[in-house]
Amino acid sequence: MAGFLAHGGQQAAAQSLPELTGGRFPVSWEWDFAAVAFVVVLGGAYGWAVLRLRRRGERWPVARTAAFGILGLGTIVFATMSALAVYDRILFWPAAVQNILLDLIAPIGLALGDPLSLAYRALPSSSAQRLRGAMTGRVVRALTFPLVSSALVIATELGIYFTPYFGAALRHSALHEVMYLHLLLAGCLFVLPMLSREEMLPSWCSHPVRAALVFLDGIFDAIPGVVVMTSGTLIAGSWYRSQARTWGPDVQLDQMIGGGAMISIAELVGLVFLIAVFAEWVRAERVKTAELDRRLDAEQVRAAPRAQSSPVAEPDRVRPWWETDTGVVGQRIRGSSGRPDETAPPRT
Repeated sequence: MAGFLAHGGQQAAAQSLPELTGGRFPVSWEWDFAAVAFVVVLGGAYGWAVLRLRRRGERWPVARTAAFGILGLGTIVFATMSALAVYDRILFWPAAVQNILLDLIAPIGLALGDPLSLAYRALPSSSAQRLRGAMTGRVVRALTFPLVSSALVIATELGIYFTPYFGAALRHSALHEVMYLHLLLAGCLFVLPMLSREEMLPSWCSHPVRAALVFLDGIFDAIPGVVVMTSGTLIAGSWYRSQARTWGPDVQLDQMIGGGAMISIAELVGLVFLIAVFAEWVRAERVKTAELDRRLDAEQVRAAPRAQSSPVAEPDRVRPWWETDTGVVGQRIRGSSGRPDETAPPRT
C-alpha cells in the first residue's frame, strides 16, 4: 500500500496488502508514533548538546553528528516505518530484517555519534558526574562486559523467535514496540563500549582485544540466522498461516529467506563494525601521540631556562696521536709540521 498508514490500522489492513515488489517497497510506509517520539527525543537531545558546545566556542565533529543522525536514527526510522514495518505482520522476512537492523546497524550508528562523550561535555559538571557514575557502575559494567553483552544479543534474538514473545508481539502493538526497544538496547550494550566508551570495559580490553572480540562477535551473530534458516519449526507459524495472502513465498520458504537475510546482514555489519573499531584505534593512537608531543614540548620549554643559566662545558678536543706521543717519532712529526712540541722538555 503506497503512502503512509496508521500503525494501529495496519493489522486490519494486512489482509488487503498488495504483493510486495521492488517498485512498491520504497513507497510503502506507515506512521509509528512511538518510534517517532523516540527518535525526536534522542535527536533533540543530541542537537541541543551540540548547540550548547558551539555557544561555548567548542567544536563537535560533523562526522559524529552525521553518524548519529543518519546511520543511527535513520536506521531506526527505516526499520520501524518503512515497508519492513508495513509487511512484517504478513511476511516473516521483513520482520527478520527489521530486527537485525535494530540490534546491529542502529547501535553502530548511535555509538559512532559518541553521545556519552557529548553529554559529559555539554551537561553541567554535577549532572555529568552523576551520568558518568551511572555508566561506570557495577550493573552497567556487568551488562557491558564483552562476553556478557555478546551473549545477550544472541540470547535476545533466539529468545524472541523461539519463545511466544514474537507471536505475541505480532498480535499486540504495544509489545511490538517493547520488542523494538529490547533489540536496540541489547545491541547498544555490546557496541557502545567497543566504539566509544572504554571506561565501561575491563582494563585488559585494549583496542587489539576489542578488534578480536568484534571479529568473533561477527561469527556469533550469524548463529541466530543459521538457526532460523535451518529450523524445522515455523516461527509464529500459526500467525503467518492465518494471513490469507495469495502471493509471495510459502511460510517455510519465507522463514528460510528471513534466516538467509539475517546471516548476510550480520556478516556485512560485522565487517563494517570491525573497520569502525580499527578507525577508533587509529584515532586513539593519534590522540595519544599528540598528547605525548605536547608533554615533550612542555618539558623542553621548562628545561630551556635551566640550560641557559648553567655553563656548558666545552667538550674535550680529540687530538691526533702524534700530538700526544712522547716518543722520538712524535717529536719529529711535530717538529716537521712547524707546531711547538708541547710534550718536549723546555730548552734552557
